[in-house]
Amino acid sequence: MLERAKFLLQPSTRGAVPPFMVMDVVAAAARLEAQGRRIIHMEVGQPAAAAPATAIAAARAALSSGPLGYTETLGIASLRRRIARAYGEWHGLDLDPARIVVTTGSSAGFMLAFLAAFEAGDRVAMALPGYPPYRHILAALGCEPVGIETTASARWSLTGEALLALHRARELKGIILASPANPTGTMMTAAALAELIRCAEEAGIAVISDEIYHGLDYAFAAETAARISPDAIVVNSFSKYFCMTGWRIGWMVVPPALVRTVERLQQNLAISVPTLSQIAAEAAFDGRPELEEVRHGYEDNRRILLDGLPGAGLDTFLPPDGAFYLYADVSRFSNDSFTFATRMLEEAGVASTPGIDFDPVHGKNFLRLCYAGAGAEMREAVGRIGDWLRKGAF
Repeated sequence: MLERAKFLLQPSTRGAVPPFMVMDVVAAAARLEAQGRRIIHMEVGQPAAAAPATAIAAARAALSSGPLGYTETLGIASLRRRIARAYGEWHGLDLDPARIVVTTGSSAGFMLAFLAAFEAGDRVAMALPGYPPYRHILAALGCEPVGIETTASARWSLTGEALLALHRARELKGIILASPANPTGTMMTAAALAELIRCAEEAGIAVISDEIYHGLDYAFAAETAARISPDAIVVNSFSKYFCMTGWRIGWMVVPPALVRTVERLQQNLAISVPTLSQIAAEAAFDGRPELEEVRHGYEDNRRILLDGLPGAGLDTFLPPDGAFYLYADVSRFSNDSFTFATRMLEEAGVASTPGIDFDPVHGKNFLRLCYAGAGAEMREAVGRIGDWLRKGAF
């Protein structure tokens, strides 16, 4: 009987995906904190600020007004209209609210996009370095993730030429784009994004645009794929600019032909997104002055790292254009970013994410530092890293 039970409980091959390593770092940092250590968190991409006061007030009012039931599967109609209106405010785009789908964070948005657009076995390309769950979710769904190596000399950007060369070698069904990008913080200009989308769509490659860091752009304004092509699938989130990570709410802009498909999937996978989070998210749009203050804080933190890290010993990186990440080359110290990050956490008390989480090939030489925390902590982190490296840790 026990042998039979062991056989029945064997995990599926679809579940054999690599861990999202940053969450392992979070757990390791928590263990040190439980021992009384004070850790500076630069590992997880999470704003230190709370949701805007308008969102919190709306949530409190909703909790006091009665029971919270299911909503329409695609989301509360007023929230969908407010998201569509935001595209007019941000991009001058007249977007039909019928194309907006509210999701349980961007993570659910990616799952819905992949299920709606791809079949098992389809090959889907993305930049390396890039957000690990792209690859892991696709693999779990039976698709084949295909990484396209990028370089610092090209500002970690994908090109149409590289995409089409891969497509000619073996057919691609999709491409995932991200601007601002995680982990590098680099962005594509509107012209470069438009050219890449044109190359993809003319070759029959579906485009999924990860825009969860829109609003956090410093070098120039981010462009949305929704303004370039009505056939692009856009995934966005209230987690980053709106400081609502734990509320687990995001949205998609879906091509008209896929709206009903996505709706059917969400009906079965989630029924609807948590009502309280939807109410708070709609009110968050009225908290823009507060959110812009947070954004200015990220800009200040960015300057602290750009000015301070070279003197601390980490002097090889591209200035990030957006988001709140800096992707530093640590190869002068180590070709094992996992060990480097582990020791920096244990010995210097600074948590970061090893580059191998984002790039299994060349990530061994890189480290991602998140600067979404308080300015004083960023200054202290620079000091701790410098002291640690000057002691000859590597």
